[in-house]
Amino acid sequence: MATLVSGDLHFPTDVADGIVEKAKTGSTIAALSGQEPQRFGNVDIITFDDDLTAEFVEESGAKSSDDAKPAFVTAVPHKAVVQMRTSDEFKWADEDYRLGILNRYADKCSLALARALDLGLYYRINPRTGNEVTSWTNYLNTTTKRVEIGDNADIDFETAAGLVIGAGYGVNGVAFDPQYAWTLSTARYSDGRKKYPELGLGSGISNFEGINAAVSTTVSGKPTDGSSADNDVRGILGNFQSGIRWGVQRQFPFRVLEYGDPDNTGRDLAGHNEVLLRAEIVYGWYVFADQFAVIENAGE
Repeated sequence: MATLVSGDLHFPTDVADGIVEKAKTGSTIAALSGQEPQRFGNVDIITFDDDLTAEFVEESGAKSSDDAKPAFVTAVPHKAVVQMRTSDEFKWADEDYRLGILNRYADKCSLALARALDLGLYYRINPRTGNEVTSWTNYLNTTTKRVEIGDNADIDFETAAGLVIGAGYGVNGVAFDPQYAWTLSTARYSDGRKKYPELGLGSGISNFEGINAAVSTTVSGKPTDGSSADNDVRGILGNFQSGIRWGVQRQFPFRVLEYGDPDNTGRDLAGHNEVLLRAEIVYGWYVFADQFAVIENAGE
């Protein structure tokens, strides 16, 4: 294992692989919408204002052209940072102990980065503060396709899907808040039989009504799993396959910082025998909000 010094540090291969994989499986967006390669910076995405059509032309017949016009939208980079202070004793502890700290940090880091992707793209929320980043104008919750929760969760799902399908888009993914997933999984017929026994208690739903599904508290806007914040959204469904365009523009470096006050706490690292572990990642994304519908409690 590399000596821990101030500056860049390479993870052992097994730790680095673990972070990448957990970040993918921990995000509903990553579970439902494929990542695509992106260069760093603003990335233009070509769109058309209508579908193109083919034309049959008889021999010697005149050809015409389509009225569809190309345009573009721009995927914008967003940097997510995870930082953690720890005692500098871990620098000179034995290798097993150091690797143990890095493994625990890897778990925390991967979860934080995964949640950041969902919270930023869905709601423009800064996970650390729970506040909206008001300068961001492109985020999913601007959709006008909204369904208030009624007496039957499965009917709410169908109604929301109908809004998306009626607008001409496919429904190929749904993200559930755990509360709503539990409501679906425990729904019963009048004789007491479960409607969806295959859902268990809803915690690991990966498919519902033939649609790919994922479950996370990020759907209700919670910065952390234990947060009391709740925006009352319980489901997001729509065209996850092409209505969301996202990728990792820069892989995160891992750094061990020994001096200064890099997290702006007013507490000098060296003066308190601490080091700071830092990981960063740059996402780029654009969401076509009109290709999605949300299911929410009344009043939102």
